Amino acid sequence: MDFKLNDEQLMLQDTVARLVRDTYGFEQREHFRQSEHGFSTAFMQQLADLGLCAVPFAEAYGGFGGSGVETMLIMTELGRGLCLEPFLHSVIFAGGLVSQLGTEAQKAELLPQLATGTLQMAVAVDEPQSHYQLHDVQTVAQPVAGGWTLNGRKSVVVAGQSAGLILVSARTGQGVRDEQGVSLFLLDPQARGVCRRAFATMDGRMACEVYLEDVFVDSSAILGEVGHALSALRYQQGRCIAAQCAEAVGSMEAACQLTHDYLKTRQQFGQPIGKFQALQHRMVDMRIELDQATSMTLLAACVADQQDSDQRNRVLAAAKFIVSRASRFVADQGIQLHGGIGLTWEYVLSHHAKHLLMVARQFGDDDHHLQAYARLLQVA
Repeated sequence: MDFKLNDEQLMLQDTVARLVRDTYGFEQREHFRQSEHGFSTAFMQQLADLGLCAVPFAEAYGGFGGSGVETMLIMTELGRGLCLEPFLHSVIFAGGLVSQLGTEAQKAELLPQLATGTLQMAVAVDEPQSHYQLHDVQTVAQPVAGGWTLNGRKSVVVAGQSAGLILVSARTGQGVRDEQGVSLFLLDPQARGVCRRAFATMDGRMACEVYLEDVFVDSSAILGEVGHALSALRYQQGRCIAAQCAEAVGSMEAACQLTHDYLKTRQQFGQPIGKFQALQHRMVDMRIELDQATSMTLLAACVADQQDSDQRNRVLAAAKFIVSRASRFVADQGIQLHGGIGLTWEYVLSHHAKHLLMVARQFGDDDHHLQAYARLLQVA
């Protein structure tokens, strides 16, 4: 199999790499992190101006019809630079749901805005009790004249504090944990009855809790068929897993390079500590984990946009398992080999380590995906 990138993919990779390298130094990142939105709206607009936000969308809606491989190239460079912008959650997750479930009118209205950077969206599917189970939905939507009223609570909505629209999952029928009866709604976060509580995650990104109390949404705000959104949520979360694996690989590459450079410069007993064989072995172990994660990420990118199937889901579950384990290993070993400096907030490695620990738990941790993989093997 030929794993070489074509000329267009190489140009895309180089464009993102140069943009991140020129714009996203560590000091700039800290400035962006402390800003009002918790990220740089100007950088997000640069991504859009260069056409990067349009890559996953169909040409009919102002996109380029890119595949999971193109998404992988973008996310790897964003991960290498520890970029804070909600590209994953707004463009890939929310945009993917709109592309799959939206009516022609909804797609014509929303996708060009996402592609040009004039709209940021967020996805609210997690709840305090759900623990990675997308069908465990206690937020309720009741039909009323002209629309629906929403009541409930959504947890850890990444970049929801700054989103112009939030996609909210709510139960419109069946029991609390039934596979059927889950619907998606386009929610205006400024609507009456919506309350957002923003907070910083452990890796410095911003998220929020969303509280809904008798929130009215128009009947045109429902995305897809009533009660049948779960399969689309799972499919699009699979695309996000492939993209997030790529982001983790970029972060791991940066962490490994930082650790390698430190071992070559830190002096102990009159020589660089990188000359000690025990530390060389640990550095090799980090690279082995990174290489395994890179291979699984490439495989996940190749299947991410394929039709839903058990084979696709097995690959994505395996990739998330491998990358989650590798992320934790690289984060832990990088800190161990650096010593105390690896934990300081003023040093970039600590931010890579915290982000890798977050990645290992978003969209399901390694135990969750190992169980999913085992179930899919039994089906096969």
